[in-house]
Amino acid sequence: MDFIELVKSRYSCKNFSEKEVEKEKLDLILEAGRLAPTAKNMQIQRIYVAKSDAALRKIDELTPCRYKAPLVLLVAFDESEAFVYPGEKYNSGVEDATIVASHMVLAAASQGVDSCWVNFFDPDKAHEKFSLPKNEKIIAMIDLGYKNEGVKPLENHNKRKNIEETVRFI
Repeated sequence: MDFIELVKSRYSCKNFSEKEVEKEKLDLILEAGRLAPTAKNMQIQRIYVAKSDAALRKIDELTPCRYKAPLVLLVAFDESEAFVYPGEKYNSGVEDATIVASHMVLAAASQGVDSCWVNFFDPDKAHEKFSLPKNEKIIAMIDLGYKNEGVKPLENHNKRKNIEETVRFI
């Protein structure tokens, strides 16, 4: 499948089966995140793989959006290692972690693994619940697994604005 077809076909799965993600596929997904570009190649991402019953119960306490996925990636970054932009007002943390997460979601789709990018949770509560180091910030959770039989994208999945509405040449 070419890249644009992969992007078109990928959607947020909201109903996962119990089938486990194979280690080889998970390893490839995590490798895609490791290879993602980050500011100054500082690689400040921190990926936590939640797959134990105890970890998944914590996820369920944080969000209703696990959708029975057998594993969830917590995507975070180490703020103390982030590149600080000129003016010292912003750093690269959210940008870096988002690129990493995007690579992993697309790598999952390339392997036939379904996903859902979850941002419906309180990052501070997640940080506390998983006892992460104080310098780490969580930006997303990514559900990973295989869709249940008959699951399809949401009705509005293929509805897109015309490119002229979202792109400006300046």
